[in-house]
Formats: sequence, structure tokens, C-alpha cells
Amino acid sequence: MEPKLPQPNSSEPSSTTDEALFVALKNGDSSALSILFNRHGRLVYGLALKILANSQEAEDLTQEIFLTLWRKASSNPDCRFFVRYLVTVTRSRAIDKLRDRTRQLKLVERWGQTMSNEATPAPTPVEQATFAERSGRIYNALGQLPEKQRQVIELAYNQGLSQSEIAKQIDIPLGTVKTCTRQGLLKLKRILLDSDLSIYE
Repeated sequence: MEPKLPQPNSSEPSSTTDEALFVALKNGDSSALSILFNRHGRLVYGLALKILANSQEAEDLTQEIFLTLWRKASSNPDCRFFVRYLVTVTRSRAIDKLRDRTRQLKLVERWGQTMSNEATPAPTPVEQATFAERSGRIYNALGQLPEKQRQVIELAYNQGLSQSEIAKQIDIPLGTVKTCTRQGLLKLKRILLDSDLSIYE
């Protein structure tokens, strides 16, 4: 069972080094995780926030990093420079998330361009027919997604809601919204590519 991440606590013991705490963590001592989180949680959150520029995502990433630290402590190599290790992991994971977010936004933008009548202000009859065909294929592809995946994508595109706003509106955890969005966009892309739709070329 994973420990619940603690709230920051200024009364922690300061005599034990980070490296000694990391060794204790590798030996299954969950109190070591608590102390490490108290010491470095703000550092991880601050770095994640600087890169992601989103407080909710930074908070999520901070929790992910410390929980991963707990889960994989026994398989981690000897960590003589714990803070450097934390900074490296945080930067790497935040950049991965940023890249993932950018990929998803580009996919949604391409989808939006295809769906928008404004992209072709004076469409010819052929362009109108092509647009109608593509729109039909996209709606058909959306209809093939599981309900939650389709719902979060439509709320993001049609109403411009953030993932946090979507989570509140349909009353599901933010993590579920993120997972549904990512899986839905990937599945949507796969369906459209399988149908030889050329909008992704």
C-alpha cells in the first residue's frame, strides 16, 4: 500500500541526511518519504510549475514524482546527490508532460481547422462537399470512442473547457479526464488514419 503524501511540516528532524533517508526509503521506511517530501516538495513543485505553467499539473507531477520514488526506491541506483536527482527527474518528467500537452493541442487544432467553416471563407462546391465528408468521418470516428473519451474531447473543443473545468462539470477525477483525453485523441487519430483521412498528412 502506498503512503499518503504528507502536508509540509516544519518540525521534521533535520539531522538525517537526504542520502540516509533515501537508503531508509529503499528499505521500506515510509516515514523517510514523509521527511523527504517535507524538505523538497516545494522545490519539486516550484520547478514543475516553472516548466508547466499550470498549478494543477505541477501539483499532480509533484505527487507522481514522490509516489514513484516510493514505488521504485528499491530499484533506484545509489543516490549520493539526492537533490540533483530530484531536479533531474522533475525536469525530465515536466518536459515530457509539456511535449505530450503540445502534441495533444496540435491534434485538437488540426481537428478544429478541419471542423471550422472559417478555414475556408468562400468554399467552392467541391470544397463544401469535401468538408462535409471529412466532418462526417470525424463525427463517425467520435461516435466510435467510449462515451467518457468522446465527452471530454467534445467539451474541450466545443466549449473550450480546461481539463480541470471538465472534471468539475462531469464530476470525475482530473486524472481520469487526462487519461480519457489522451486515450480518446490517440484512438480518434488511429480511427481517422485507418479510414485514409488525409488531414494528418
